[in-house]
Amino acid sequence: MASNRPAPEAPFVPGQRPADPADTFVYGGERTDEGPWEEWNPTAESIRPVRGRHRVAKQRGGLARSSTVLGVGVIAAVGAGGMATAQTGKPPVSISMPDLPNVGSLISDDTDTEAEATGIAAAPLSGIGVTAVETEQGTADAGEALRARIMAQAEQQQDQAESKAAAEALAAAEKEAAEAAVKAEKEAEAKAAAEKKKAEEEARKKAEAERLAELAKQYTLPTSSYTLTSQFGQAGSMWSSGYHTGLDFAAPTGTLIKAVHSGTITEAGWGGAYGYKTVLTLDDGTEILYAHQSSINVSVGQKVSTGDVIGRVGATGNVTGPHLHLEVKTPGGGGVDPLAWLRDKGLSV
Repeated sequence: MASNRPAPEAPFVPGQRPADPADTFVYGGERTDEGPWEEWNPTAESIRPVRGRHRVAKQRGGLARSSTVLGVGVIAAVGAGGMATAQTGKPPVSISMPDLPNVGSLISDDTDTEAEATGIAAAPLSGIGVTAVETEQGTADAGEALRARIMAQAEQQQDQAESKAAAEALAAAEKEAAEAAVKAEKEAEAKAAAEKKKAEEEARKKAEAERLAELAKQYTLPTSSYTLTSQFGQAGSMWSSGYHTGLDFAAPTGTLIKAVHSGTITEAGWGGAYGYKTVLTLDDGTEILYAHQSSINVSVGQKVSTGDVIGRVGATGNVTGPHLHLEVKTPGGGGVDPLAWLRDKGLSV
């Protein structure tokens, strides 16, 4: 418990009547045998707490020892800012300001003795006039306030958890939507690329068909009413090179042989194992050789156009039956497959 040093006694003025123990102190009454008093202002040193029970010092001149009256005076002094001033026109009486844990700490020795004798304990100031019901009600209110605070904190935490979960769900949904959008974009790009590729392929095929159709107007098959027998590159002992160097069109003797494209006749006559043969050199330098003819209708240096008759099918030279042996050589002299070459020109063989 905090404590203050006892207030010093008021200074004694010589010539005044000594205090009479039988005198009765009346609060607010005038005493002609008292005063004048000197004003005492408390300092940090004078009010420094000390150990022990505190009492208000009795003033000389008949200050009453009544604990009740003294307690009222101290309370009034504390309420007025620590300084009690009599309103009777007399000089103010200085009163010390002790800690006020309870009223019992402000009473004198006699009152303390009486309290101890009667067994009545001093009650704290904060509890004066408070009933048990009010105390219980205050405790209940405090508990209810604590419960409300705990519930509010729990609701706040729940709201925060729900907000966090909602934010995480929203972020996950946004991420999933972004991934779906990227996937859809990639699929759309892949589909567009496939469609573009397909369109390009169709356009290429269409252009090639148009090209072949145009070439077909410029090229023609070497004969008609035929049957393909020996293919290019076919191996056998019948050919001196060990393999077939051309494409055979089997047809009846006398079937017309035509110029596959416009060009110039560069050879026409006997060709040994080829029998009667004719060589047509095209404008790009490609050579077309016709062999085993029964007759030749053109001469060297003659200009021919696509479809002109240059001879007839026969069985001259090294043959097993009437047919047209057709060879195609590039400008460099290498032989190529006549079937592929004719098809490349748009012809159906």
